Amino acid sequence: MQGTILIADAIATNRIALKVKLCAAYYHVVQAEDMEEALACLRENPPDLVICALTLPGGGAADLCRALKASPDTAQLPVLAIGNSDQAVDRFTALEAGASDVLLKPLDCTLLLGRTRSLIRARNAADEWEMREDTTRALGLAEPAAEFTARSHCVIIHSDSAVSVNWAKQLRPQLRAHLTLANPEEAIRAAAANGPPDAFVLVLPKDPVPATAALRLISTLRANAQTRHTGLLVVQLAPDAALAATALDLGADDLMTEGFNPAEMALRLHAILRRKRMTDQLRDTVRTGLKAAVFDPLTGLHNRRYALPHLDHIAEHAVATARPFSVMVADLDHFKGINDRYGHAAGDSVLVQTAERLRNNLRGMDLVARIGGEEFLIVMPGTGLADAEKTAAAICADIGNRGFVVPGTPQPVHVTISIGLSVGPVEKEGHPLSAEALMARADRALYTAKTHGRNRVNLSRPAA
Repeated sequence: MQGTILIADAIATNRIALKVKLCAAYYHVVQAEDMEEALACLRENPPDLVICALTLPGGGAADLCRALKASPDTAQLPVLAIGNSDQAVDRFTALEAGASDVLLKPLDCTLLLGRTRSLIRARNAADEWEMREDTTRALGLAEPAAEFTARSHCVIIHSDSAVSVNWAKQLRPQLRAHLTLANPEEAIRAAAANGPPDAFVLVLPKDPVPATAALRLISTLRANAQTRHTGLLVVQLAPDAALAATALDLGADDLMTEGFNPAEMALRLHAILRRKRMTDQLRDTVRTGLKAAVFDPLTGLHNRRYALPHLDHIAEHAVATARPFSVMVADLDHFKGINDRYGHAAGDSVLVQTAERLRNNLRGMDLVARIGGEEFLIVMPGTGLADAEKTAAAICADIGNRGFVVPGTPQPVHVTISIGLSVGPVEKEGHPLSAEALMARADRALYTAKTHGRNRVNLSRPAA
């Protein structure tokens, strides 16, 4: 099944006709005949979409939308209302209350199914992002919500600039957004030059042939890395159910089939912009969580979680290409004394500066990671013993010969570092040593460097 749809309508024949169309498209359908029954179904098992008559016994589509918004479990549930052409007031009230759209009878099956696919697809995408946000929050990786929202930017794409100017003049007092105009040829170039807007309004010409050609711009916008997440409202100057369904399937977020109405366009754009802000925030939260999962927040170096699998990969590649690689485990000497004498802020400053000096002595292809409090892992692909020893010596000199300027101390703090070094792949009984074994060798070499006076490099040597 493609999803579950609740049909709420007091007239049984309406419910049956809708159910036949939706079941033929492989949707699971449940039914309710009044507001009370619809709310009971929603509480028991929330569907993926609600299709509701504009008026119901005990309320209407607007009342149902308000009831859904009142509960966190159903606040994002899409509602598609169905009414008659003489219900203009009820239609606008439903849109104001949060209905995704209001289709008028007689229903066109192509447009109905196109709208259904689009709304359920958007609902599923939102659920995926919310699930990822829950994961990042559970891991303690989420950022706090932004306290300030910048003014949105919308672009009206219309081949008739005079009409665009008139629309923008009527729309500005209701939209509270920065509006600019573009023709179809300029839209992509403008986004590349000035950055993507928050939403496009794509106006389809009345003639079906140029209207069909204009639909190609939706695919272009959705395929472009800069504009793929931009909101998109399509406006038809002449109703065409097949073109409308195609626009939704290509990736339009919303649709106006009856031409320009400033109040309705403002409502729809506000809804698109609200959804975009939410998904942008969720994407940022996930991006921050992924970054925190592999980077050390203090030094900006990779962390242990990232470094160990990466070391395995380098070791496998070295075996496959018969090229050497070097592993170093480095540890700052007497670091606890810095924290005890100068405070933890001074210790953090030393770690940050150490990370910078390590990076400065390594190539872009080398890995440097913080794997413990003051312990670092360095992996150098394609590097033999001589070059590795030279690099390790340079690191020791760079750390030990230049003092660290830290807050609260009148003089630079003197710090040294000890390094254990191993080079792989090393054969043992005909088999190359694993990355874990080479790292263990480097760790033992570090221990030896510590016991022999610190501030030195020690090479791991296989037992005789």
